[in-house]
Parts: sequence; C-alpha cells; structure tokens
Amino acid sequence: MTTPVLDPDLLKAFLAVAEHRSFTRAAQLLNRTQSAISVQIKRLEERIGTKLFERTRAGVALTAAGEELLVYARRLLDLNAEAIDVLRARKHDAVVRLGVMDDYGTIVIPPLLARFAQNHPEIRVEIETGLTATMPARVGEAYDLVIAMHPEGRGDGELLRCEQAVWAAGGSYSAEAHDTLPVALYPPGCLFRQWAAEALDAAGRPWRLAFVSRTLAAVEAIAAQGVAITVVKAGTLPPRLRILSNGLPPLPAADIRLHRARNLSRPAALLADHLRRSFSEPATLSRA
Repeated sequence: MTTPVLDPDLLKAFLAVAEHRSFTRAAQLLNRTQSAISVQIKRLEERIGTKLFERTRAGVALTAAGEELLVYARRLLDLNAEAIDVLRARKHDAVVRLGVMDDYGTIVIPPLLARFAQNHPEIRVEIETGLTATMPARVGEAYDLVIAMHPEGRGDGELLRCEQAVWAAGGSYSAEAHDTLPVALYPPGCLFRQWAAEALDAAGRPWRLAFVSRTLAAVEAIAAQGVAITVVKAGTLPPRLRILSNGLPPLPAADIRLHRARNLSRPAALLADHLRRSFSEPATLSRA
C-alpha cells in the first residue's frame, strides 16, 4: 500500500483553518477563495482517510485526528522552510574554481590559499590539479582562474613566475648503470614530456619511456627509487629528488601565467589579486 504524501500546500491550508478556526479567515490569509480552501481541506481529509474539522456555532473545531495532525503539520512546514532557506543560501555561496598544475597545486598554492582563507573565510575554492595545456581554453566554462605553464615568452595571461625545467632523480640513481636512459614522464600534452624527448633526441642520447603517470606523486615516487630520471621545475624540486646536470642536454624555461575568466565574480577577482600579489612578493612565496 502506497503511503499518502502530505502536500505542503494542503498542510498550509489546514494550518490556517486550524489556527484561525475559520475557513473565511484562512482564505483571506492565503489570498484564496473560501471554496478553494474547502476543496483543499477535503482533499487532505481524503488523502489521510479521516475527518479533520467539525463545524460548530462558533466556526470550526479540530477533531482528535486534526489535533494530532496539527503538531506534525507545523513540524513538516518548518522543516520544508528550513530546507528551502539552506538551499537558497547555498546557491549564493561564494565559490571560485581554480585550475593549476599538479606540483603547484600540492606545493605552492595551498599556503597561499590558507592565507587567503584567513581574510575571506566565506569564499570556497574548488581546486583542480593536472595538465594545464587545455585548461586556459576552458576558463569561464570550467574554471574561473587557471595557473598554467607555457613556453618562455609565450602564452596569454599575467606572468606570475619563470621556472627552469631540470632533470632530476633519486639519490641512488646512477647514470653509468644505463646504456639507454630510463625516463619517467607525464602523458602526451605535457610540455615536460615534449621538451625531454626533443632535448634527448637532439643530443643523440638513447632513451626509453620507462614510466608514465598523470600524477606528480607517482612520477616523483618512481624517480625517487633511482630507476628512472624525470623532469621537474627547479622551483618545486621534490625533496626526495636531486638535480642532474652531467651528460644531460639543457632544458627550456617556462612561464607560469594566471588566466582569468571574463566578467569575474568579486570572490574570484579577490583570489586572483591575492595570487598575483603573492607571486610578486618573494618573501611570501619563500614561506609557502
């Protein structure tokens, strides 16, 4: 047997009649006709299968079932109003969507966001990390802000910082142990993968792609084991890795740029300005 649903509109009509003991006053309160209120009460009585009001000389009175329903009607309508208020408030939450490279998202940006949150606790930042090659094209659609890596001197957006790409490996790595250089890199679309391949091929250095992962942590972990070398930014060199130079071709430098969506919301503009200021203050970044 299907449980009847207590329609909030029917409960509102019931509550108005119950509290004012009058169909006429209930109709005036709800800006409806008296006949419309009567139809709603009849529909409610049919739905729950019991009579809720009795007519008296003074107007109408609640039956025993009506008295019981009165308590639940108030609770249900209060809960309904609370749910609507919560959802409406959530709709106006200040949310900023930020896209950023994996290493910056785990090393550089978190301390900057922590300081931002101290001054703007009402703003929620949703951060997505990964390859940023395609992120700038989705600014305004998927992201409000993107911090992306570009070849030096190229790319739109505001220049935040220059980074030098470097070869790195774990402390136990030995170049002499490999005739063909094992390299741990990221999937196609990553500048570091492109630069590594071009540099090694141009230098005539035999190499093989030994490990591929989309995550910085996985690439770092395999390189830290000493079984492969990788490419990282000098400014975010993981502590488990050391920079390699002997016998390896030089790598290009990169620009780190901030991309803003058009018609930024005030919360997103506040975060963008905070990030720009933070990158312009070396002391701030050194504490990051």
